Amino acid sequence: MDYVNALGYSVYFFIFLMGLSLGSFLNSWTWRHWENIRITSGRSICIHCHRQLAWYENIPLFSYVFLGGKCRTCGKKIPWFYTLVEIFMAVAFVFIAWYRLNIGHFTPLLFTRDIFFITILMIIFVFDGLHKVILPHIVWLGAIVGLALNLLFFHFSFSSIFFGALAAGGFFLLQFLVSKGRWIGGGDVRMGVMMGVWVGWPAVLVALLAAYVLGGVVGAALLIAGKKKIQSQIPFGTFLSVGTVIAIYYGDEIVRWYISFIK
Repeated sequence: MDYVNALGYSVYFFIFLMGLSLGSFLNSWTWRHWENIRITSGRSICIHCHRQLAWYENIPLFSYVFLGGKCRTCGKKIPWFYTLVEIFMAVAFVFIAWYRLNIGHFTPLLFTRDIFFITILMIIFVFDGLHKVILPHIVWLGAIVGLALNLLFFHFSFSSIFFGALAAGGFFLLQFLVSKGRWIGGGDVRMGVMMGVWVGWPAVLVALLAAYVLGGVVGAALLIAGKKKIQSQIPFGTFLSVGTVIAIYYGDEIVRWYISFIK
């Protein structure tokens, strides 16, 4: 059955809107979490003047364009990365639907699992990128839920999960101990465990390799541009998030290609 024709592009548009909405919610949640404000404390507010936003100022993507990227009261700029988070989540939703319907296996539970994974990774990406913090409770939530789902519903072997978590978590733990926390933090160790639980062995190696390559390229570019110094910290959780996405969808394929290449 041609699922693309059966669903139609209108459904992809609806999925895109769902992604925008979740991205908007994540922006609100991450800001309030950092400011220690409960998500249930009321409607969205301007992060500068704290005025409560009208409904038409809180429409994902549209409001940013409509307001010219500024608060209509205080005139201060709305951070551009809020819009990027909304767009990325929308595109991620569409990609997941397209991938599962056309390349991978599709079930509603698998689609939901992928949405959960992407949401966890986006929170890590944003928090580490902005504040250089990988939230422990978010990582452990991702690891525990991912473990349950992969073992109970998606036919991951316990050995694959165990060795994946041991390889990535142990790799970062060794660096943490040798450097006494100067090279990486405890958040990277915990995230390594989560990555191994999610993608298993040996696909977790793809996630690590992709993260280090991306981190090296971006770090070198920032050094050349004068934006960073050699001793500057780079939020590595952002690159681990991207590497994990690559491993989720293409990790097994890359491993098979590599094995066939070296034979």
